[in-house]
Amino acid sequence: MIKTMGFPGRYEQGPGALQQLGRVLNDLGRSRPLVLCDEFVALHLWPEVGAALQVQGFEPLHIEFPGECTRAAIARLSEQALIQAPDTIIALGGGKTIDTAKGLAANLGVPIIICPTIASSDAPTSRLIVLYDDEHKVVGVEFLKLNPAAVIVDTQVIVRAPARFFAAGIGDAISKKFEAHQCYAAGGSNSFGTPALHTALMLTNMVFDTLMQFGLPAYQAVCRHEVTDDVERVIEGTVLISGVGFESGGLSLSHALVRGLTAIPAMASMLHGELVAFGTLVQMAVEQRPVEEIEPVARLLRAVKLPVTFSELGQHTPFTTAQIDTLVEATLSAAYARNMNPPLNYQRLVEGLAAADSIGSRLIMAEASSSSTL
Repeated sequence: MIKTMGFPGRYEQGPGALQQLGRVLNDLGRSRPLVLCDEFVALHLWPEVGAALQVQGFEPLHIEFPGECTRAAIARLSEQALIQAPDTIIALGGGKTIDTAKGLAANLGVPIIICPTIASSDAPTSRLIVLYDDEHKVVGVEFLKLNPAAVIVDTQVIVRAPARFFAAGIGDAISKKFEAHQCYAAGGSNSFGTPALHTALMLTNMVFDTLMQFGLPAYQAVCRHEVTDDVERVIEGTVLISGVGFESGGLSLSHALVRGLTAIPAMASMLHGELVAFGTLVQMAVEQRPVEEIEPVARLLRAVKLPVTFSELGQHTPFTTAQIDTLVEATLSAAYARNMNPPLNYQRLVEGLAAADSIGSRLIMAEASSSSTL
């Protein structure tokens, strides 16, 4: 059976990497780039990036991302972009800006270069376009025909952003080992519609080991707005290795749960990586992994201020039966939910949700008790 892996055409990472954008465009033979960025990035970073493009002989043109990655927003932006007749779309921003720019590039039939301003997910390297509605609920996933032509990660820009985004990247990436291996065990397909090569599975193992070893010191450095070797290693893990690993390895319950959790209004506004972080604990519980294996992961999530309970996700009251039904049914309807062995069902998921919340609650109580005795 044919097995497929996908990669971005080029990946560049380091302090000041955005200054190399013009060189990358020249290397790729592009001449009419159009940048998509949100209002904040347009105000604070675009002047610097636009000037760098101008120095390299490019006309600095940009349009603004409206705030949510919806089909309607992509359609409107496509009409705006057509006026400029770009031969390349450049995404300058976070996850939803990136997904919207991918939709824009797909509509215009041109390559895309991704320049993330936060390391909150592994969206930059992949073909996936996650679509939302105006209430922030996930409504579907579409695909570019090819992976991004280039990904440029300026780590000095990344560490300027709030540390919450960096932590979300850890939350999004830490699930990939469990998801890819479950997808493989269940006979599921990756994002290319084929089984995973073992290389993809090894990459997800590498991501997990990197985060467990370097995640906390990297997060602490980002809180100080410092670029360190730990920060570079974790960004490489959460953006590049995790991105190639999940797209070529496959996803499972942790990401299927995003569909369910965002169906509950109280949790819909949480960052993607925050939802996936808790979803990782749920998946480990559903897999009936021993508490001794789950707790170190939960402790890392706690240490970088990621949610480990429903309350920390914004659900401060017990779920009603109707809410549980909504959450579970939305999760089970996601295609990734099928990538579980043995197959996932209503009862196992409900028990896993409760077990994950219980483990997180016990950890929080233990920390509070320990603090009170000091």
